[in-house]
Amino acid sequence: MNIESYREYCLSLPLTGEKTPFDQVTLVFTVVDKMFALANMDKFESINLKCDPEKAIQFREEYPAIIPGWHMNKKHWNTVILDGSLNDDFIYELTKHSYDCVVNSLPKKVKMKSKILQTDNE
Repeated sequence: MNIESYREYCLSLPLTGEKTPFDQVTLVFTVVDKMFALANMDKFESINLKCDPEKAIQFREEYPAIIPGWHMNKKHWNTVILDGSLNDDFIYELTKHSYDCVVNSLPKKVKMKSKILQTDNE
């Protein structure tokens, strides 16, 4: 996986945007201006993803390449290390889960205004 294909996937999700609010190399993907993925554009070695707290623990126990979110709330964020041990499809599934976590946490009013009524996980 490379940053270009990952970026293309993230931007294919409804109402997704991108920005660099922290510095010039940290690319942040958002849905309705809420972060769901962060990655370094220069060294695409890991991705920070939001995660259901129970699943976050499960993933960390099962996969050595998934660790508590670096510089993030470790209850809600994982860092996925791109060392080749996780296949691309699984990384995209983790990204979609992160996206869904953010969408599902949006107030109903915001979902209706943005025309996001539900995601696959509801």
